[in-house]
Amino acid sequence: MIDYTIKPFSPESHQFQVDLAIQNPDPEGQLVSLPAWIPGSYMIRDFARNIVSLSAYCGETRLDAVKLDKQTWRLPACKGPIKVCYQVYAWDLSVRGAHLDTTHGFFNGTSVFLRVHGQEDQACLVDIRPPDGDIYADWRLATTLTSCGAQHLALGVYGASSYEELIDHPVEMGRFTHAVFEVAGVPHEVVITGKHYADMERICFDLQRVCSQHVQLFGELPEMERYLFLVMAVGDGYGGLEHRSSTALICKRDDLPQKRVTEMSDGYRQFLGLCSHEYFHLWNVKRIRPLILKQADLTQEAYTSLLWFFEGVTSYYDDLALVRSGCIDQRGYLELVARTVSRVYRGTGRLKQSVAESSFDAWSKFYKQDENAPNAVVSYYTKGALIALVLDQIIRSETEERLSLDDIMRELWSRYGRRDIGLDEDEIERVVESFTGINLKDYFDAAVRGCDDLDLAANLDQVGIGFSLRPASGSSDQGGIKETAGKDKESAPPRLVLGVATRIDGRDVVISNVFDQGAAQRAGISAGDVFVAMDGLRVTESNMDNLVARAINGTPIEVLVFRRDELMRFDVTPLPAVANTCELWFKDGVDARALERRQRWLSGTQAKA
Repeated sequence: MIDYTIKPFSPESHQFQVDLAIQNPDPEGQLVSLPAWIPGSYMIRDFARNIVSLSAYCGETRLDAVKLDKQTWRLPACKGPIKVCYQVYAWDLSVRGAHLDTTHGFFNGTSVFLRVHGQEDQACLVDIRPPDGDIYADWRLATTLTSCGAQHLALGVYGASSYEELIDHPVEMGRFTHAVFEVAGVPHEVVITGKHYADMERICFDLQRVCSQHVQLFGELPEMERYLFLVMAVGDGYGGLEHRSSTALICKRDDLPQKRVTEMSDGYRQFLGLCSHEYFHLWNVKRIRPLILKQADLTQEAYTSLLWFFEGVTSYYDDLALVRSGCIDQRGYLELVARTVSRVYRGTGRLKQSVAESSFDAWSKFYKQDENAPNAVVSYYTKGALIALVLDQIIRSETEERLSLDDIMRELWSRYGRRDIGLDEDEIERVVESFTGINLKDYFDAAVRGCDDLDLAANLDQVGIGFSLRPASGSSDQGGIKETAGKDKESAPPRLVLGVATRIDGRDVVISNVFDQGAAQRAGISAGDVFVAMDGLRVTESNMDNLVARAINGTPIEVLVFRRDELMRFDVTPLPAVANTCELWFKDGVDARALERRQRWLSGTQAKA
């Protein structure tokens, strides 16, 4: 048994005190270390850098803890148990790390619990204690760690069967809102920390529908006593991380539904999609997973070319579950697909990097994006979702609706996920082909290992959905539903653009990205430059688009920028905006077969044999 005690000993300075008791240390000297990354987030984060100080004792004797590398310590051999005491600085308000102040505490095990080398399979006990002081007397605790005497939602002693399980249950402590609903006979809890005004009843009602849809797809819920949505509501934030029986989420408080407001806002739809995404990971990633990630050493990178499937397919089903569950209508779903297409087409990185390469290079490129990322990197989330959509349509068409991607997911769950068997790098493609009887090598070569655009138009046409690309009407245009129901209308010439993305820093308009072959790149303007003036007029956040749009096609304009502290002048000829914004629509006059196919796809029902 490995024993941990964790306590917020100084919330004001954001520090946890952790004590680790090793009853039977290695007689040759005990190694302990902290992970360098957390499963589900493929970036080296070096959590050990937040250890402020560390000391070790054998009885009353202090031991010389020798640091071997950035995250590993060697404790000398001693007769008897060893106690390791250390402080962890926790000021990372994200789903990946640890955060502590006078209002709450949150941590992932990877940020606070040292691994005892050679004893990873030992059961663990964790005594989670409150901070000292009466002002913390009402703090509660939310986690899916197994209670070992602690009452529900109370601080106390919890346990895990191994170190791997210990670090897969995030913990929230403090004051929070709590609600519960049930799916497949299992309690599902929602805990929201941070000031908010959310309609908890509506959240539970909608999440119950979404979760039930995923359980229906796979046929069963993985074995667990309960599931937990841990939500941190903030002014501005977005993200989620999956765990074996819970998820940690961060969202804008304004994205949460308000009481007596019944319409589906864009923000709430995005929140439900995030919850749907992380819940789908219960099967796809946490249990259906690559062998390399199942066996991952958390001290170093674990490379796989399959993230396009594990994140991309999950991204496909997160929004699809919203329409199948009735949380949004088919029109709302089409809008989400159109926005996904737009995000993919707006980066020329899709023409240079395959999703297999993007998956493999996640550690060094996708999670470390710089100013050139739109020109060099493709998202395995967004393009992966489109690959899944097209693959689903191909399977449905080739098998005359007898099979779909839903069946593939159930097969992967039955064959691998339920039995906790990791997949080899080529195994997904082999399963798809053997199960469907379709030769899909050319498709996988082009879509997964190649950089060609997918044939979305033809595949969506089979279900009576029209597809087109047009220039964006402005910087806020994300694409969506074509209001003319597919009928042609006279359109104005494409607006003129510089081919940049900008951000606001105080009153400055700063160039964050310069797009390939755009007007700005051709003229020599660079990311990091600060716009000063165009044709003698000061550039502001509100007037920049209009200053460019009023230019005459083919005629240069004078652009002044600051690069570092140097004023630079460029003659820039704005170019017509590229057609990279997607519009979708339900086509008129489609035959009954296409309508039936669309309905089966969007409802998740099977064709009759």
